[in-house]
Amino acid sequence: MTSNSDAELWALALAGDERAFGDLFDRHSRAVYNYCFRRTADWSVAEELTSVVFLETWRRRAQVRMEGGSLLAWLYGVATNCLRNHRRALRRHGDALARLPRPIPAHEVADLVAARVDDQRRMRDILSHIQTLPRRDQELLALCVWEGLSYAEAAAALNIPIGTVRSRLSRLRAKLLEPPPSIGHKGRDNAFREELS
Repeated sequence: MTSNSDAELWALALAGDERAFGDLFDRHSRAVYNYCFRRTADWSVAEELTSVVFLETWRRRAQVRMEGGSLLAWLYGVATNCLRNHRRALRRHGDALARLPRPIPAHEVADLVAARVDDQRRMRDILSHIQTLPRRDQELLALCVWEGLSYAEAAAALNIPIGTVRSRLSRLRAKLLEPPPSIGHKGRDNAFREELS
């Protein structure tokens, strides 16, 4: 993978270098994909949303702003908006996505398929617990805890003041330290705690 910074690759991509945009995709698509999966608990939706994020980033290329020289905060912001409206966004981009070749699974091994099913079940259990929080807290949890964004990067991704990020996260941490309510499955509570640790 190239050692060029995101800003350098972006400038090359804007000048017509398709490989530079491909390098940005290679660098950040896994993080965007994981973020989308953690918010939807569905591998196929996460794959589609990741494509939408990069298509939307290129479509809005004149508006792109980087935080600390990295494109990632911008990508998380686009992903958050796509997640809020993913059904509508997927319809809007459905024709473009339909023209792209479907990804071919890298492995057809039964153990891998079983592991993916287990991951989806576990993530759905965690997500059902997370969804009891207000949407804005869910977004902060996903960006700051799961994705490891700084306060400044999360503020840029969500287009809110950095002080708002700090205060919401402080309240969210205090709330998450409380014992979780009983939701009928000991394993689900344990999975939730394990994911947050």
